[in-house]
Amino acid sequence: MPHPTDRAPADGREDADGGIWFTVREAAAFIGGSPQTIYSWERRGHLTNPRHDEHGRRIYSQQQIADAHRTARQNTAAVRRIA
Repeated sequence: MPHPTDRAPADGREDADGGIWFTVREAAAFIGGSPQTIYSWERRGHLTNPRHDEHGRRIYSQQQIADAHRTARQNTAAVRRIA
């Protein structure tokens, strides 16, 4: 799976400062996963403090998504080493 920072932020929303923001569905498409993956990251605390868009949907920055993806990969690798 490609790393999230290697992908173009085509489906995200750019704010005035140039930051890219994703809804849960857009974030899932960005990482090549499913919305359930994003919800799982939220439950596990990998994604915290979401902003909300004009429709009240949670949105996360490209950096938040990349950091959560990295943390999830590290946790998976650690579990595999233990098992």
